Amino acid sequence: MRTTAAGALGLETSLLQSGMGGVAGTELACAVSEAGAAGCAGGYKLVGGALSAMLERLTAGTDRPVGVNLIPEVVEPAALDRQVAQVLDETPQRVYLSFFGMPKDAVLARLAAAGRRTVVQVGTVEDGVRAAALSTVVVAQGIEAGGHLLGASLRDDLVGALRTLAPEACLVAAGGIGSPEEAARAVAAGADGVLLGTAFVVARESRAHARFKSAVTGAEAGDTVITDVYEIGWPGRRHRVLATAVTADPHQPAKFIGRTVVEGKPYLVARFSAAVPTEATSGRIEEMALYCGNSCGAITDEVPAADVVAAYAPVLPGAAVAKNRERAKSHAG
Repeated sequence: MRTTAAGALGLETSLLQSGMGGVAGTELACAVSEAGAAGCAGGYKLVGGALSAMLERLTAGTDRPVGVNLIPEVVEPAALDRQVAQVLDETPQRVYLSFFGMPKDAVLARLAAAGRRTVVQVGTVEDGVRAAALSTVVVAQGIEAGGHLLGASLRDDLVGALRTLAPEACLVAAGGIGSPEEAARAVAAGADGVLLGTAFVVARESRAHARFKSAVTGAEAGDTVITDVYEIGWPGRRHRVLATAVTADPHQPAKFIGRTVVEGKPYLVARFSAAVPTEATSGRIEEMALYCGNSCGAITDEVPAADVVAAYAPVLPGAAVAKNRERAKSHAG
């Protein structure tokens, strides 16, 4: 039976936060979950002690449903298996797993057998139909989205196609949603909830660098471009970013332009790196990958994550909606 995203994940409102690597730390994820939506920490390539440290902070920061986002295409299958095993072993059932792109069927089967809820973000109809059969929630990402793009369809077109082919699936729309009005349009197109990324980049709890946040709040949709120049660390995937000197001239040398720290470990940042500038990054921030969706024109202020959730909640279905529908059907029977 079709349900809302809130009903599927045990939330108060059908709003998911994108698990953006680097930007979406445990502070942001926990703040979003505490506000009644689905927070999600970016797992990216973390494994072993670094992942354990993040999971410990995540589970200590909230007792509500919260997620960990993993990216199958940027790690070897063995590393993904280890990441999944760590989440299963080190977190309670309320921690769901979110995948950016389709993992192997066996991965989702393993999580289903363990009783874990799963969210899979897709960009094509083919992947969406497959994910609908294997996961709890399917996120349909349109090309309006910031960050890496999983397909070439507009958001509402993809939602509509998947709703036709998978009528009972819990579908969440992603891409270009920067206002409650746009979220309402996505729900009207057939979505059971929405996922926000860019709106949370500028949340106070986000780890995005201050100059990154300022660039987003000052931008319009026309300031974004789809490119493939930020490929070091994540090759072969187009991405939507704010236009920079690097997107304008992709023939510059791939020299080091900054430094950053991830889970206490220092790294150099090369020009064309997929790494996002965080509060722990220094150097030429304005040349780095400033992932940003078409929604930026409607996002003008840095606000607490709870305020973002509160602004969208009135136009999104909550858990009570699913319960009321089930109650009505029961009485009708």
